[in-house]
Amino acid sequence: MCRHTTFEIGGPADWMALPASAAEAAAVVRVAAGSSLPLTVIGKGSNLLVRDKGVRGIVLKIGESMASLRCEGETVIAGAGALLSDVAKFAAQWGLAGLEFAVGIPGSIGGAVFMNAGAYNGEISNVVERVTAVAPDGTIHEYSAADIRFGYRYSVFQENRCIICEVLLRLRTGDKETIDAVMADLTRRRESKQPLEWPSAGSTFRRPPGYFAGTLVEQAGCKGLRCGNALVSEKHAGFIINAGQASAADVQELIRQVQERVKRDSGVDLWPEVIILGEE
Repeated sequence: MCRHTTFEIGGPADWMALPASAAEAAAVVRVAAGSSLPLTVIGKGSNLLVRDKGVRGIVLKIGESMASLRCEGETVIAGAGALLSDVAKFAAQWGLAGLEFAVGIPGSIGGAVFMNAGAYNGEISNVVERVTAVAPDGTIHEYSAADIRFGYRYSVFQENRCIICEVLLRLRTGDKETIDAVMADLTRRRESKQPLEWPSAGSTFRRPPGYFAGTLVEQAGCKGLRCGNALVSEKHAGFIINAGQASAADVQELIRQVQERVKRDSGVDLWPEVIILGEE
């Protein structure tokens, strides 16, 4: 699984399926159910830590084979495997505004909907109009934005186990030069502040109400803290990076140590934003 996550960490999967459509994803769901096999769904593999013994059963990856993009008026219809950054750039090419915040966010549009990804005062929930998803029984359904019940880093898909296959985004016509300038500025800001040169899962911790996680981690003296080859970034304390063949156990122990230090220093509980799955 290390080849399928941005952390570049994780043991093997028993099987992997790469569907090219919602219908194929539904067929995989039915096969897994009929064979009593565990089913794990991933996208680009950002915001994900796979444990060292890997994942049992079938891993269904919504990836490049489901990454189509098309524009219809002020809407963009994206296959769930399309990279979020690519969707933002595609919208900009058509002079559509509303996704500028997403440029540079790692991961797929499907994963962004699943987690309600956001940055720089923008969230994917602000532009999602409809989602097509496969239910656990293998049937295909459409969800409106209201059905999805977006919250901070939350969507209903975290509970109902439906597989996001296609996303319709409602954007607005804007000035292309302005859109491009905003995206270029956000890209520069990301590159200057975040350790993009290292494998990571993105922001490690959820933002506690009233605080910034990275600031709390830095104030607790955790910048540069290391466990094996997992390291709290010197560039941005909100990121744990893989500094060279780190194990999932390294990362989990480092998360624990950071949580302990932050709690002792500020009294604030930090909770991981990264999803941890697989066998120890």
